[in-house]
Amino acid sequence: MTQLSADQVRHIAKLARLQISDSEVETYAKNLTAILGYIDQLQEVDTSGVEPTAQVTGTTNMLRSDEICTEKIPPESLLGCSALPINDDQIETPSAHG
Repeated sequence: MTQLSADQVRHIAKLARLQISDSEVETYAKNLTAILGYIDQLQEVDTSGVEPTAQVTGTTNMLRSDEICTEKIPPESLLGCSALPINDDQIETPSAHG
């Protein structure tokens, strides 16, 4: 694999919305080239006899049944857990629109 150029590294950084300095471009070029070289090495491995798998730990889904809770919890105790201000029994959140 050829060495990534400075322009390619800048383009990758732009796509990732990263701001990198000119001094970092050379370092990232070497590091990214090494990563791509390792990926090329992995492409050479024969995996034709290996079954696809989603995970390797053997863990299965551990789900709990949904249970209806009929005990009534007073709103004051629920609202008391909030670090945000409370107005008319409602949690006042910051505006999402600035």
